[in-house]
Amino acid sequence: MVSLERVGKRYGDFQALDGIDLTVQHGERVVICGPSGSGKSTLIRCINGLEVPDEGTIRFDGKAVTTAGSSMRARELRQLRTDVGMVFQQFNLFPHLSVLDNLTLGPMRARKLSRADAEALARKYLDRVHIPEQADKFPRQLSGGQQQRVAIARSLCMEPKLMLFDEPTSALDPEMISEVLDVMGELAETGMTMIVVTHEMGFARRVADRIVFMDKGQVMEDTTPESFFTSPSSPRGAEFLQRILNH
Repeated sequence: MVSLERVGKRYGDFQALDGIDLTVQHGERVVICGPSGSGKSTLIRCINGLEVPDEGTIRFDGKAVTTAGSSMRARELRQLRTDVGMVFQQFNLFPHLSVLDNLTLGPMRARKLSRADAEALARKYLDRVHIPEQADKFPRQLSGGQQQRVAIARSLCMEPKLMLFDEPTSALDPEMISEVLDVMGELAETGMTMIVVTHEMGFARRVADRIVFMDKGQVMEDTTPESFFTSPSSPRGAEFLQRILNH
């Protein structure tokens, strides 16, 4: 579904991504982990066109998303954003709209659904993330965990082929993290293709098909959870695991 070939990205003198090669198959759940500044978020932002790499090629479903400094045309980019859902660290909900209106906006504008069809879809996915009773509330009336579940439901309302998660629990209080991870775990069980940037190693070990460990803009390990957690092949991976598991 997704392939990256020799992808590089610089910000001035800082090399955020350095020769990344990565493929993700349909239905795979890939967790990307690594220390801060290792390029994890930049990588997934490049996949959905929020960032344009300076080198290499990214393909989604066989079509080039970006090629060495040039991105898709606006129409193609809109289609990509329909096919690729993304959940950020911050919830990015419209505060002046109800939960239901936050969820129906995209399907009505981008997919041209009727209000009735968009509402039916929104209620379906609010039920999926276990907060159907919050439909008429505003974001400020919800907890952080509930807001992030609304954000997940909003992405699902576009019925994407791929879901990207950029540290979706990092802005949450500890007691709210598990409710979001549980929803993500249930989503994985449906067969959704997922790329998840996270430091939640318990989730990674339980849900991921593959672990991609990054450091200094490079993929240091691309392996199974069992292999990564029991015998990481790189000294940097072993050091990272020791620090995060003993934190």
